[in-house]
Amino acid sequence: MFPAPMSDTNLMPIPGHVDPVPVPRDVTPRADGRVDLIGLPRPRIAELFAEAGLDAKAARLRAKQVFHWLYHRGVTDFEAMTDIAKTMRPWLAERFVIGRPDVVEAQVSTDGTRKWLLRTADGHDFEMVFIPDADRGTLCVSSQVGCTLNCRFCHTGTMRLVRNLTAGEVVGQVMLARDSLGEWPKGSMAGLDTDEDSGSYTSDGRLLTNIVMMGMGEPLYNFDNVRDALKLIMDGDGLALSKRRITLSTSGVVPMMERCGEEIGVNLAVSLHAVTKDVRDEIVPINKKYGIEELLQACADYPGASNARRITFEYVMLKDRNDSDADARELVRLIKHYKLPAKVNLIPFNPWPGAPYECSTPERIRRFAEIVFEAGISAPVRTPRGRDILAACGQLKTAAEKRSRAELDRLYAEKEAALG
Repeated sequence: MFPAPMSDTNLMPIPGHVDPVPVPRDVTPRADGRVDLIGLPRPRIAELFAEAGLDAKAARLRAKQVFHWLYHRGVTDFEAMTDIAKTMRPWLAERFVIGRPDVVEAQVSTDGTRKWLLRTADGHDFEMVFIPDADRGTLCVSSQVGCTLNCRFCHTGTMRLVRNLTAGEVVGQVMLARDSLGEWPKGSMAGLDTDEDSGSYTSDGRLLTNIVMMGMGEPLYNFDNVRDALKLIMDGDGLALSKRRITLSTSGVVPMMERCGEEIGVNLAVSLHAVTKDVRDEIVPINKKYGIEELLQACADYPGASNARRITFEYVMLKDRNDSDADARELVRLIKHYKLPAKVNLIPFNPWPGAPYECSTPERIRRFAEIVFEAGISAPVRTPRGRDILAACGQLKTAAEKRSRAELDRLYAEKEAALG
């Protein structure tokens, strides 16, 4: 297929690319030349130790010890690794680093939702959100700095893509959340083979039980890094979170969906948001490349999908755009036509400054949910969380774009000074 001539740009009323190939900036190497171990699998850590001068057997042993300290104990300093010889710890510190995203600002909503503005080692800002509930605690993790998809209802979609987050920066969000929530096990380390009681993980009285790849960016446009990060999170010797407690959300990058099921195997959520071509083309422009039928067929083919592991369809409720009874009935028809094991999350639109839409009325949302539910499909209405700190669904857009760089740098410098 040949690209359209420039004169045909009027065929694309929504700014931005239909199916952008992200060419984000590379990660800037660390100025000190050290290698960040967070995000690396244990075999790669062993390779690096061997390249730095350890013999193969010692490299494997040290890698096993370090991996345990990193992911089971959450330490951020080699000096804390008490079963490694004191003379060995400075050797590690000279060559390697245990990274975490830097916290520029942390906010807490009136409903308990927490949002962090984070900064990468090379100076780019992104956000993550923790949502506490009575029976779970869900961390909303970002995969990119910015986004390329230009979804019209989404604040993040108005940003430029800066770069993909590395596997370490994705895992680092989970580890930082555990740091902040006090969720690492306490006490002495009796040995690598000691079983820890899972009940020793606490986070302000709540467990960080679930992860959703629903923060900034499109995870399937950063597939390799997201896959490698989630494998560490699911590793029984790593962060040891079950794949059943992890959900990856995509706007519909159809060619990567099968690989996601095969190589990662987590729950799938799809940002559907409309049931007709015209409306979805408008609010989720990637629909012009991968249409609704192609997307739903990819959902039907998703490895591991079953009634026990249903696909979640996310549907933001936009007043007079996608919220009619006819829309609800068409949604039911599509799900049944493709024989999809599905549930529908109805999301009241979360406003942000300059947004082109309004939220559907509570009565309209209730009626839409009833139509879907009466057809035998679960259709819960998501309770908006963190709206007051712009942490709700579709509201993430780094404060770096809302504040001057000088103000952000001052905030960061004040935090560093307070830490000594």
